[in-house]
Amino acid sequence: MQPRNMSMSGVVDLAAVKAAGEAKAKAEQARAEAARTGASGAVAPASLVIDVDEAGFERDVLQRSTEVPVVLDFWAEWCEPCKQLGPLLERLAVEYNGRFLLAKVDVDANQMLMQQFGIQGIPAVFAVVAGQVLPLFQGVAPEAQIRETLDQLIQVGEERFGLTGITVDPDAGTAGAAPAEAPAGPYDALLEAAASALDANDFGGAIQAYKNVLTDDPANPEAKLGLAQAELLGRVQSMDPQAVRKEAAENPADVDAQIAAADLDLVGGHVEDAFGRLVEAVRRTAGDDRNTARLRLLELFEVIGPEDPRVTAARTALARVLF
Repeated sequence: MQPRNMSMSGVVDLAAVKAAGEAKAKAEQARAEAARTGASGAVAPASLVIDVDEAGFERDVLQRSTEVPVVLDFWAEWCEPCKQLGPLLERLAVEYNGRFLLAKVDVDANQMLMQQFGIQGIPAVFAVVAGQVLPLFQGVAPEAQIRETLDQLIQVGEERFGLTGITVDPDAGTAGAAPAEAPAGPYDALLEAAASALDANDFGGAIQAYKNVLTDDPANPEAKLGLAQAELLGRVQSMDPQAVRKEAAENPADVDAQIAAADLDLVGGHVEDAFGRLVEAVRRTAGDDRNTARLRLLELFEVIGPEDPRVTAARTALARVLF
């Protein structure tokens, strides 16, 4: 369930000393020019999140990266994990108040950028600092890990490149406009209550608590993961494992029996067995039964996490039997 490449290791190697010196000089020149002209250079909070395309990449990313670290979020409308990660990154961009700029790249509309960055899957997150490209992570990650990575990125930008960020004016661009809606969250108290209920085997309470978070923030990754786990544990708590496995063994074509056994497999730590059982159920069946098995398999993927290699392998196997 851990994202790949969530590390700032290798930054020093990627960021050449010459580039660092040039970036510092450019940043100092920009600050001096702003002081001379009296321009504040302040931007509105909404300007901390921008959409970027191939035509504007040099101006909006490479040039801006000499002033502030630019975080690139490669996403697509059809990508469900992107819908979890994107709102979180947008909220953090506003919260970090100009210490980094978030640039969102729609890969469907910008295939060349996707190829240039060598992206194999989305969501994928990179940073550009003083023109230097740094891979950060791929897939959805816990907020705490993302914050840690951003903190390291900002530190590198300040210490090696002299990037102090951009000034944010909360009143900029708001004249005559309706007040901006505050970003969703945080939901620490609700999530803590849900986790406590889960630890106490109060699966109904945990499910409701996670749903309460998702009502306001449908893409909240922690709540989505917690809900999937709570629902799984709630399903198996009243099962007779011996009877369930006997039923599944004697009735391989019974989708409900295979689904129940797959739930037990996963709770018991037999992840590949659970996935393999449901992939086989999809292969054997058609119509509503096939769709029921497929949907349960997707739910179990949520429990493990999209970046787990077992999920990746099972997705490939599922695609083979479906298509």
